Amino acid sequence: MQISLHGREFRPEDTSSVQAVFDELRKQSIEYQVSDTFKSILNEADVDVYTDRIFEKKEDLSESEMILSLGGDGTFLETVAKVGSMEKPILGVNFGRLGFLTSIQPCDISSAIDKIKHKKYKLDERTMLCADSETELLESGTNFALNEIAISKTDTSSMIIIHAYINGEFLNSYWADGLMVATATGSTGYSLSCGGPLVMPHSDNFIITPICPHNLFVRPMIVSNKSEISLKVESRSNNYLVSMDSRAKVIGDVDSEITIKKESFKAKLVTLDGMDFLDTLRAKLGWGKDVRNRLTQTDKGESS
Repeated sequence: MQISLHGREFRPEDTSSVQAVFDELRKQSIEYQVSDTFKSILNEADVDVYTDRIFEKKEDLSESEMILSLGGDGTFLETVAKVGSMEKPILGVNFGRLGFLTSIQPCDISSAIDKIKHKKYKLDERTMLCADSETELLESGTNFALNEIAISKTDTSSMIIIHAYINGEFLNSYWADGLMVATATGSTGYSLSCGGPLVMPHSDNFIITPICPHNLFVRPMIVSNKSEISLKVESRSNNYLVSMDSRAKVIGDVDSEITIKKESFKAKLVTLDGMDFLDTLRAKLGWGKDVRNRLTQTDKGESS
């Protein structure tokens, strides 16, 4: 079995846990390679990687059965971008903060790697977005996103106006700081912080969420993920920012139209036994920690 690993800078206090990943891989006799950027970070942190094998581009992942992402959700999204259309399974180990996509905790590294070796896992396929435009957006072959594709202003002054269409039919003109189209997976990310709804990850929906709209009656909207969403931008500064997960670029052509629809390939998330979206939701958002829940349970206990 061969796997690949990718990560970003981590906190000094996490060094021992990161080292534990490579110690366990060596112990389990699993072959692996490390991304070139992550290898440099590991060397600076004095983590013993036990290998000189690195990968730089997507094609270098062809022999890997799985990709380990060491970090938070941002690192995971960056790993998704590296995998792209190859659809390699990705498992996230959480060295970040919230971690909706990276559900394996450092304390569970040993058991997680053992399950990987013995193939005791399932694949959770997630729908992604893609964007197309006459203007070049991001680097060729990277115009896709697992969480969201967003258009936003590039400065702190005037708003932009975004004219939105669904399957060619006019939806609305948004006077706002921006607008995003999020997947069901991305409902727990940027969309949530902008007031968007939580959506079960396998729902066949996209979420159109305005960013700080200058109209109280403009609200997020859920549409079918079979929809084709077209966006046209008006901007006083004659530019705007396009972001796709962790990648962004300033676009200077305000006359171009951006079309967003479902990507032809999917992201494959590795899930181990005991991993459940609703459990993750309650744990990450602190649901059930209201003191009234404990009081209710106490009252029930006393009545019985």
